[in-house]
Amino acid sequence: MTITTAFATRNDLPQTTRETIITLLNQHLADTFDLYSQTKQAHWNVKGMHFIQLHELFDALAGSVLGYVDEIAERATALGGYAKGTARMAAHNSRLSDFPETVVEGKEVVAVLAERYAQLAAFTREAIETALKYDDQDTADLMIEISRGLDKHLWFLEAHLQG
Repeated sequence: MTITTAFATRNDLPQTTRETIITLLNQHLADTFDLYSQTKQAHWNVKGMHFIQLHELFDALAGSVLGYVDEIAERATALGGYAKGTARMAAHNSRLSDFPETVVEGKEVVAVLAERYAQLAAFTREAIETALKYDDQDTADLMIEISRGLDKHLWFLEAHLQG
């Protein structure tokens, strides 16, 4: 997924840095939007004894992830880029594993989501390092905030799998 800056900006980051970071942000946008949709898929389809607890948890997690989607897209456009944020773009470009259609039982759904949250958390930490390498403190800060949130969400999910 490559993109160059499409819009003029007075942002003082070098053009090559902005192009690299916009590409990084669009990749992360695809992954994060995919995580949002997978979390909603779990929310709608979870079954079992802990249905209401998981249904509500998944909805809260999805809301948080949707906020990340917006922040990532806005950062890409703030750098003069074009945010590639449709569902089709996300599906085409996401690095996350697909959500299996046959998984609906509560504990299995939690395990699938925990794996997806862990995947995105790892990608986010890589994004932090890339942003720092290119001296883009603002994108690094955004990714640190997202990383912290994903780790907390992963903790919530993994707590259901323990014991």
